[in-house]
Amino acid sequence: MNSILIGLIPAIGWGFQGIVMQKIGGTTANKQMGMVLTALVMSVIVAFLYPISWSPALIAAAAINGIPWAIAQIMQIKSFEYLGVSRTMPITAGEQLILTGIVGTVCFHEWTTTAQLALGFGGIAIIIVGTIFTAYTEKDGNSASTSGNFAKGLIITTISSALYVAYATAARFFSVDSFQILFPQALFMLVSTVVIGIVLNKQEPTDSLLFGQEGVFGAKSWQNMATGILWSAANIAVLFSNQVNGVAVGWTLANMNLIFATLGGLFILHEKKTPKELKSIIVGMVLIALGGVLIGITKLG
Repeated sequence: MNSILIGLIPAIGWGFQGIVMQKIGGTTANKQMGMVLTALVMSVIVAFLYPISWSPALIAAAAINGIPWAIAQIMQIKSFEYLGVSRTMPITAGEQLILTGIVGTVCFHEWTTTAQLALGFGGIAIIIVGTIFTAYTEKDGNSASTSGNFAKGLIITTISSALYVAYATAARFFSVDSFQILFPQALFMLVSTVVIGIVLNKQEPTDSLLFGQEGVFGAKSWQNMATGILWSAANIAVLFSNQVNGVAVGWTLANMNLIFATLGGLFILHEKKTPKELKSIIVGMVLIALGGVLIGITKLG
């Protein structure tokens, strides 16, 4: 039971992460840099408590973990602009649950019994249906997103979901300790985010490339460290959860963040949806959560 409770910590942190991020504002680079700066501080603290034993496997795991995460997170933040938090989070949660369930089974043999396979793939099937419901958009012109924006958002979200799988499985694949990977992971995240942030700031109207209010290291980035606190707590918890619960279950529990994020997007950020879209999102959210619960039950099998 304790391992399951640990697995739910990321759901809370990541669930409110997008809400806080949108409230603080700033450029895409600001929002991500705030998370990365906090992650670096937290990882340094952990490194003092758990000294790092450097190895090629650790560096490789950190690179495959940190670089795809930086790209995926930037893409997810951009998708908030096209789809909104209340639609992006259920879609990405559904896609990630499907992919990590498959990877956990194929690569790590986490589902071995008939009951586990039935529950796991049954859950994946329900999640697929739920994701379709969540992605529903009316084409009558009253939707919060235009058809073009929706298509862009969906493509970006899907690519980011695939990249998140590398982030979710790297430590397990290379058999490195969750606490050992935090600092090198943060370094790769920082370097990748700086590079991506500079590229983005050259394309977006900002007051400065690196500093100022909206530069990569600008005031808005430091303000977004509040977002980083939520992300860092979730990040540490999910790495530990994947270690004790397995990737399929650990990532499933973490992606229950869709409940907090979806409701927060609708009622805190007041994202506009038509009545049909709202009903479809709620149905999809419930189905994805149900599918996630079925996958979680495989841990008990």
